[in-house]
Amino acid sequence: MKHLLSTKDLSRADAIRILDTAAQMAATQSREIKKLPTLRGRTVVNLFFEDSTRTRISFETAAKRLSADVINFSAKGSSVSKGESLKDTALTLQAMGADAVVIRHQSSGAPHTLAASGWVDSSVINAGDGMHQHPTQALLDAYTLRRHLSGERRDARDPAAQPLPGAGIGGDLAGLKVAIVGDVLHSRVARSNVHLLHTLGAEVTLVAPPTLVPVGVDAWPCQVSYNLDEVLTDLQPDAVMMLRVQRERMSSAGGGFFPSPLEYTRNYGLDPRRLARLSDHTIVMHPGPMNRGLEISAEAADSPRAVIVEQVANGVAVRMAVLYLLLAGDMSNEVSSQKAGQS
Repeated sequence: MKHLLSTKDLSRADAIRILDTAAQMAATQSREIKKLPTLRGRTVVNLFFEDSTRTRISFETAAKRLSADVINFSAKGSSVSKGESLKDTALTLQAMGADAVVIRHQSSGAPHTLAASGWVDSSVINAGDGMHQHPTQALLDAYTLRRHLSGERRDARDPAAQPLPGAGIGGDLAGLKVAIVGDVLHSRVARSNVHLLHTLGAEVTLVAPPTLVPVGVDAWPCQVSYNLDEVLTDLQPDAVMMLRVQRERMSSAGGGFFPSPLEYTRNYGLDPRRLARLSDHTIVMHPGPMNRGLEISAEAADSPRAVIVEQVANGVAVRMAVLYLLLAGDMSNEVSSQKAGQS
């Protein structure tokens, strides 16, 4: 695997390999010294044309935990703001010897263009492009689901059981039911998750107002509903993933996607009433940042069944795994050397 551009490009074996490697990476992060020497001498560039806090810091942390050199490039205050093209920026990075470029761009397809253009020889990782894809977010969501709901923990349906590092290693998400709720139209997270979760065997149901469902969704490998209460009652999902209402994209498009925030919350918000109806084992997810009081209530966001903060932590392990597999290859040698060093 040279690049990570879309979850549609991942086979079941590819996805499980990334998740298994992430589990091994997570195990190393419980040690006193968290750094691994694996990518020493490699250079990772975070090329962000869009504002982001969680994703950029997560990738930066992941690269540094693997001992890579990190260059953070923000479009604001750079030559991009003066009109420099993506090509010229890429050629500059190539001249600097970047081994991996993590790119976030407001235009769908920009990471693919960078990877296919020949402007850079480095690996390209899509950190979010327009309303298209965000593969590492979907991978960390799948990793979180597998830790909490796969194997014995899923069968036991024990909400008190704490997930262990590496839980579910080697397994997929077959049999799990996941409801993805909210602003699907503007969500690259939803698109990435639908394809990855389907590849891993989960049953996905999208829930949204008709105005926030994309044209062509019939071709996606999922079910679509416009009634959240009905889905929670009939489907009894193992996980409910709330999506952020992307009001900044709605404003630029003229608004009018739903009558009022209050009506949206009444029909599609995860409030205390709906939270109480979830099965005991069901977990609540959110890619962040959250609009508390709109798509998710404070009670739901802070409830014991919410794994939102854990998703952030899991993101570091997953991104470590992606960087490792793209730039180094096999985790088994690293694990062996770590064990040898401890013995």
